[in-house]
Amino acid sequence: MIDVIVAGGGPTGLMLAAELRLHGVRVRVLERDAEPARFVRALGLHVRSIEVMDQRGLLERFLAHGQRHEVGGFFAGIDKPWPERLDTAHAYVLGIPQTTTDRLLAERATELGAEIRRGCELVGLSQDDQGVAAELADGTRLRARYLVGCDGGRSTVRKLLGVGFPGEPTRVETLLGEVAVGVPPETVAAVVADVRRTQKRFGVGPLGDGVYRVVVPAEGVAEDRSAPPTLDEVRRQLRAYAGTDFGVHSPRWLSRFGDATRLAERYRVGRVLLAGDAAHVHPPTGGQGLNLGIQDAVNLGWKLAAEVAGWAPEGLLDSYHTERHPVAVDVLVNTRAQMELLSTEPGSQAVRRLLSELMDFEDVNRYLIEKITAIGVRYDLGEGHDLLGRRMRDVGLARGRLYALMHGGRGLLLDQTGRLSVTGWTDRVDHVVDVSDELDVPAVLLRPDGHVAWVGDDQRDLLRRMPRWFGAAAAV
Repeated sequence: MIDVIVAGGGPTGLMLAAELRLHGVRVRVLERDAEPARFVRALGLHVRSIEVMDQRGLLERFLAHGQRHEVGGFFAGIDKPWPERLDTAHAYVLGIPQTTTDRLLAERATELGAEIRRGCELVGLSQDDQGVAAELADGTRLRARYLVGCDGGRSTVRKLLGVGFPGEPTRVETLLGEVAVGVPPETVAAVVADVRRTQKRFGVGPLGDGVYRVVVPAEGVAEDRSAPPTLDEVRRQLRAYAGTDFGVHSPRWLSRFGDATRLAERYRVGRVLLAGDAAHVHPPTGGQGLNLGIQDAVNLGWKLAAEVAGWAPEGLLDSYHTERHPVAVDVLVNTRAQMELLSTEPGSQAVRRLLSELMDFEDVNRYLIEKITAIGVRYDLGEGHDLLGRRMRDVGLARGRLYALMHGGRGLLLDQTGRLSVTGWTDRVDHVVDVSDELDVPAVLLRPDGHVAWVGDDQRDLLRRMPRWFGAAAAV
């Protein structure tokens, strides 16, 4: 029997597969499409996702294929400078096409031993107390102990589970595509700069090899939103907003997206879980979607692996929903707010001008960027030190850096006192005695996802905290 079936081979599913394999979980990824997508949906990684890649020893691979940007404008396109003093060692956005991100994550999952099967469409599932049965379109039946739906906003897994997906329907629609243009690059740049002074939902930018990414508001909301727009529709909307269609031709890919915000009522039903767009959909404002899914996977991976291994304490797997559902709520709220600020209506423009003035205050600008980049996320782990529940940034140690110690996806006790012990949990938690000029607490206990589970210097207090996240101590 397979330990875990992951339905969906996008960034969320691939990241989850890699996280599970770090703990020896037998995982099979089922992807409906026979070949990787050639078009680019998402364009980059935000700070928290960059940190995650660093924690797993993957960042150099991504940096080799991406470009660092310290640019503002991520909140509703309001053009403000990148804030200073962000609490991270990676204060930049990494521009990298999703096609490359998918390829690098697939390589990582495969290196770790995950099995990725393409051209496999899940059409049915059932579950009992021992596992989940999955039925594929070709009649194949598979059985696993758990199944995770990472199969996008129109998730088959979510629908088969009957999980409610309430929220706000699409009110405005945007056309998106990759096309060739028939005018010089300087003409495109000049027209786009002029249009974007008033219409922030408009853009035509080069992707390389003569291909441009076109983003333009649609005429209305299509009755069948699964049907891609025609090239004529794209041309018509370009002329309506820019006065020219730029001579677009030879479309490589055309699509449409709306501003719907929907959130799954539950992230877990028995042995089946949801992650990424299968659990939440929202407008792409701020570029948060791919990043939110990757961070779902990192939160879920070690918890599901603990369940498979048999040492998970009661409630650990359910904490995935408890922690990640509120994060998605916040993303839905901020993306909906951004869509209002992108409207050309007078009231929305008045609020936009006011918020732009407020963002001149460094604290406001930083707060909004921390929200977009997810470094402001704090899980509710109860009362305690201000670090409790927050992710720990990469700090310098006397003998290296913190994130270099987290590549294996285990828990970690960073002990500056040298007096503490994790005896009984050494199979799950690393104990590192080292010091840091950047850390003003005696010791921190980090979960495998990098969030702080305990702060202090009292061994008895540490022993009380350990079982909540790492189960019962093993016999010594």
